[in-house]
Amino acid sequence: MSRFLIGCGGTGGHLSPGIALAETLVARGHQCALLVSTKQIDARLAKKYEHLDFFAMPGAGFSLRPAAFFRFFAGQSRGLSFAHATIRRFLPDVVIGFGGFTTTALTLAARLQANGPHVVLHEANRVPGRAIRLAARFASRVYFPPGVNRRGLSARVVRPCGMPVRRELVRQSPARSRLALGLEPDRRVLLVIGGSQGARPLNEWIAACLPQLALENIQVLCVTGPGKGAAGRVEHPARQGRPVRAVFLPFADDMATVLSAADLAVARAGAGTIAEFIRMQVPAILVPYPEAADNHQAHNARFFEQQGGGFVLDQAFLGDLAREVLEVMGNEWLMRQFRYNLQRLDRDDAAEFIASDLERLLRESPARSLRQSAPATA
Repeated sequence: MSRFLIGCGGTGGHLSPGIALAETLVARGHQCALLVSTKQIDARLAKKYEHLDFFAMPGAGFSLRPAAFFRFFAGQSRGLSFAHATIRRFLPDVVIGFGGFTTTALTLAARLQANGPHVVLHEANRVPGRAIRLAARFASRVYFPPGVNRRGLSARVVRPCGMPVRRELVRQSPARSRLALGLEPDRRVLLVIGGSQGARPLNEWIAACLPQLALENIQVLCVTGPGKGAAGRVEHPARQGRPVRAVFLPFADDMATVLSAADLAVARAGAGTIAEFIRMQVPAILVPYPEAADNHQAHNARFFEQQGGGFVLDQAFLGDLAREVLEVMGNEWLMRQFRYNLQRLDRDDAAEFIASDLERLLRESPARSLRQSAPATA
């Protein structure tokens, strides 16, 4: 049995793949602990996985604004101390970073340990983030999306790999999923997800378009984001028959049900969101968040479009989005083609691939465990 310490907090796009990999490693007989942030979204999602060990780590995201930069620096100092103590207590063979401030502190703390653990990184976006770029130079493994590489890294370090997706994301009956969410089972559903940062423009867009979509018998399921809208249900008149429903959820605990209910999604282009659309075969119109670091969402969205999973629309053209939605949902041949392309993309199990590769790494160089020089207290 080996021990893995996974830094994956701060956003669902970091936390979800960390959980997916931890579940796979635990199923193989290993021991895992996850370092997450103190954010509410991390605490809420962690409650679903009582069989995993989570540690809330202090820290703050990077910003150049003076006050925010001071919080970042102070948070990183506390996070580094916390990560160092956790490594000394848990004594991992490998530390794994999925990006964000938990990765920066964790990998630096591991690097500073004498005879420390392997450092392993996973980047899900088509443009590597700041934390991954900083830590990649002393990593034993770096997992990049297929077709993405980083100059200066040895071929023996880089592995092409997709994003681990949680085990519970298995497609269910659309009709039963809609009923579970308070929607009608026999009407089409548009799913709208704005993410943790970019939800407001999409929430405002869908609120304005509800009457138009209802006239076309299209129901709406909108995940508004924590603190960006209340839970509720509204109805708008159809051309004939029963009114058409729209359901609003601030947060979705059961993404398998949410994604199974959807015919089409309108969403931001975070790597985690795209990976879940691929796994659940949900075509999408992606609206990249224009303020994303290094414009990485635009690169993610472009790749998704090139692979035939849906379309990309710039946020500046939100006025055209309703027409695009109606055209796509009215073209059943196109929808079938999107779903076929998404099924084709979902051929590899990233979590299993990473777990097997890490076991191979430890077989080849197993002597870097801190347990050789300190008694285990975990």
